[in-house]
Amino acid sequence: MADLFHFELVSPEKLISSGSVAMVVVPGTEGDFGVLPGHAPLMSTIRPGAIAIYEADSNTLTRRIFVDGGFAEVSDKGLTILAESAMPVSDIDPAKVSVDLAAARAAADDTAIARLEAMQAATVN
Repeated sequence: MADLFHFELVSPEKLISSGSVAMVVVPGTEGDFGVLPGHAPLMSTIRPGAIAIYEADSNTLTRRIFVDGGFAEVSDKGLTILAESAMPVSDIDPAKVSVDLAAARAAADDTAIARLEAMQAATVN
């Protein structure tokens, strides 16, 4: 059995995920980073994107959850992500994202554009 560590994903509304995992890949603002057991302590802001969760081993992707941003903290207790909002990537409607993205571009809403482009990328990757 692979080494595991504790992972929690929390949004303002609720605890979304809590349990032991083998690896989590986080969309940090400075680039994606993977967290494995024994990772050095760090704090990072998160950009909109998909968190990849590998529960049993670091080779088998189990779940992907889209986050709008937030903070990640790696400590000796594990990884905690405080997300502004979160939803399973499977719940994203690509057609609605395309329509919303076109509207955001027409309105020149850079924040919405970045978020919607990240959602669009999450649905195809």
